[in-house]
Amino acid sequence: MKFLGGIGAVILILLVGTGIAEEKKMYKAVVDKDGIQRVKIQAGSYYFDPNYIVVKVNVPVEITIKKDAEIIAHDLVISAPEAGMDVKEPLSSKTREIKFTPTKTGKYPFYCDKKFLLSESHREKGMKGTIEVTE
Repeated sequence: MKFLGGIGAVILILLVGTGIAEEKKMYKAVVDKDGIQRVKIQAGSYYFDPNYIVVKVNVPVEITIKKDAEIIAHDLVISAPEAGMDVKEPLSSKTREIKFTPTKTGKYPFYCDKKFLLSESHREKGMKGTIEVTE
């Protein structure tokens, strides 16, 4: 009986761990007085916060992003040139500003494409998110 209880505890830990890794942290951008949608993103060990961003189509976006002070290299990739978003920027503990204007509604992934030799990519480890462009 103790053996089965141990298995149940392991399954519970795995399920809880999976839920935490895929937690959606949403941010809906508002258009500032100057007509720009501003978003602040914090990046770290295999995460972006927020990881789900909603912006309006045909309105300029300014992302301010920095990563935790760590030695692991990260970047931000948004590969949707058909929608006015084509970004590949290395990240550091110094704040960076990334500007673009989304031109097409839809949901577009963003992620870190870094990878250590013989291991999962940072994207596979959970360093990814979605930009939803709405009317």
